[in-house]
Amino acid sequence: MATRPAWTVDERNYVLRRDFEFKFNPGFAASQKKKNVEALHESIGKKALEISSKSEEELGRMLSAFNLKLHGIPFECVFQGSKKYNLGGPYTDLFHVSPKEAKRDERHHTSGNLIAFEYEGEEYPLKPLTFFYDYMYIQAVKESIPEEELLGILVYDFFTDIEFNPNKSINCQAKSVAILKAMLKRFGRIPDMNREDFLFFYQEIKA
Repeated sequence: MATRPAWTVDERNYVLRRDFEFKFNPGFAASQKKKNVEALHESIGKKALEISSKSEEELGRMLSAFNLKLHGIPFECVFQGSKKYNLGGPYTDLFHVSPKEAKRDERHHTSGNLIAFEYEGEEYPLKPLTFFYDYMYIQAVKESIPEEELLGILVYDFFTDIEFNPNKSINCQAKSVAILKAMLKRFGRIPDMNREDFLFFYQEIKA
């Protein structure tokens, strides 16, 4: 058995995490990951959308951090290349490699402690947790996906990312999509927000 989180938006428009236990199918094959998604969604018992390149739904694949782009650069590369450590970074050369290479770059493990994010000359603190990731993810969604297609997330109750393990990672694209749903419920669209506006909304929905 394994436990994985899923994110939902409640009647107060709060973004909430819920943990679900399911029968885990070990292995790295795509078929095994598909079985795990199905088992997790069965445990959830409501309409759920997997947000990853492994999703059975096109919208879920479109919303993968590996497929979104920000200013023409894969979002995952923007995120990884914006990390600033006490011994180096940001490593903006990662903007020009594949998302997998950007994520696995050895400098993430040899540059000391993560102290901030820096993007386009602007620095972002580590707290609130996941703020930088969520803010930039939403900018990438606005650039990459037409809003009429994005409205499709409103029919889903939960969002998952089968690869995300909260014991190993902090940022999760499924949570970011739940924030997008809260935006759509609140404004009927994805508004243009600067970082201060987004921080206010972020705190309002208790992300």
